[in-house]
Amino acid sequence: MKNQIRRGSVLFAAVVSIGFVPPVRAEYVEPNIRHAQYGEVKVLVPITSDDPSVWLFRLRNVGNGIKAISGLGGNMQAKIVLYGAGVKMLSQPVDPKLKEAIDAARAAGAQFNVCNVTLKGMKLDWHTLYGLQEGDIVPSGFAEVGWLATNGWVVNPAN
Repeated sequence: MKNQIRRGSVLFAAVVSIGFVPPVRAEYVEPNIRHAQYGEVKVLVPITSDDPSVWLFRLRNVGNGIKAISGLGGNMQAKIVLYGAGVKMLSQPVDPKLKEAIDAARAAGAQFNVCNVTLKGMKLDWHTLYGLQEGDIVPSGFAEVGWLATNGWVVNPAN
């Protein structure tokens, strides 16, 4: 026990002697950002995770991106392609926080696409998925990502 205390004291002394100071939290200060107008931006967001925190993060990214681009004279087209476990995002009942984020993304203009291969594999009736229309279903989510990427859409890889 004495050795542990002594080691802790030595470590503390070493940290203090090199001037380590923990970061101090400050209030946000708005920077004066100068940026060219964005113009037309097409972003594809594939989601394959079944983690609700990932879903909320990705939906916030889309909403923030649309807002930022429109604030600088541009327009963002956003497609969210759900396949694999990502299709669970639209499974009923949808958590109220998630429902709000999905609705906000759709209201901002984001389009959701769902993989038919996944629907078949998971034996899901597309009618039971939140807000899904028949026209939102694509033959293969993975193939859709590839096709859109080769047709002018930038793939956001974070998942």
